[in-house]
Amino acid sequence: MRKALCVGIDSYKVINDLHGCVNDANSVKSALERNGDGTLNFDVKLISATSDASYVTRADLRDAVEELFSGAPEIAVFYYSGHGSFDALGGYLCTSEISRPDEGLPLSDIMGFVSKSNAQNKIIILDSCFSGAIANSVNMPEYSVLHNGTTILAACGESEYATEENGHGIFTSLLVEALYGGAMNLLGEVSPGSIYSYIDRSLGAWEQRPVFKANINSFVSLRKNAPPIQITELRKITDIFTSPYEEYALDPTYEPDKHEVADKTINKEHEAIFAILQKYVKLNLVVPVNAEHMYYAAINYKSCKLTAQGQHYWNLVKKNTI
Repeated sequence: MRKALCVGIDSYKVINDLHGCVNDANSVKSALERNGDGTLNFDVKLISATSDASYVTRADLRDAVEELFSGAPEIAVFYYSGHGSFDALGGYLCTSEISRPDEGLPLSDIMGFVSKSNAQNKIIILDSCFSGAIANSVNMPEYSVLHNGTTILAACGESEYATEENGHGIFTSLLVEALYGGAMNLLGEVSPGSIYSYIDRSLGAWEQRPVFKANINSFVSLRKNAPPIQITELRKITDIFTSPYEEYALDPTYEPDKHEVADKTINKEHEAIFAILQKYVKLNLVVPVNAEHMYYAAINYKSCKLTAQGQHYWNLVKKNTI
């Protein structure tokens, strides 16, 4: 069982309204609900405040978070987009009714529910100002306290603001791009770690800086997309290269376009292997040796070899983990 709670609060009674948070929550809900092939992924509950008729109170949010982390799901994901606040005692998620920062839901309350949860993986994703304060110890400001199986992605540091652009939070826009494939591996899987890496690379040094915290034994996949190469073709990497360090010799029989060579011999088996090698090149698994392109490596009797990433996937296939 995979559960997710997506919360977006645009409408506030006293403090300034926001304009992209409900859009953000809906976008994350859509990305998590189904995998790239349309199969069900997460059972998602959406809570949003678009007007005074749909205010989300502290009690509403607290009860929903407590329910999310109850039971023993495989993964429980909490996503929040809205105002955040911070004082000497820590950070808060601002609910619709508040008139002062400390009336929101304390981040420490969320971590309390997480610490008692029997979910195998607890993932918290916050797009709010000062969100990087979550899990920080009040008594030891430089330390975070995370129970096993907990991962946190926050839009910014504990003293930074999270910004909106074009009706969406900048952090969440990148998060959704990552979920839809921007951060996937060659199996099509998107992990929290790869999402953070994608967002981190996308934001400059002068912009808000995302925060990643984790106490986990292994990464989990939040979404499965169509892989950039068929798994059966990826697994042929150990058939083509008998070791991760050898070079694979080429000749003109591998290249279907033979207009520059005298020998027009056709070898369909070689051409099939070459087609897979070309896919490996596009995925940075293979590079030609002493040739600019694979075409010239073939017609000039050169070779190709695995990159460091190619060697990594060769070892994964050899260990039968792919």
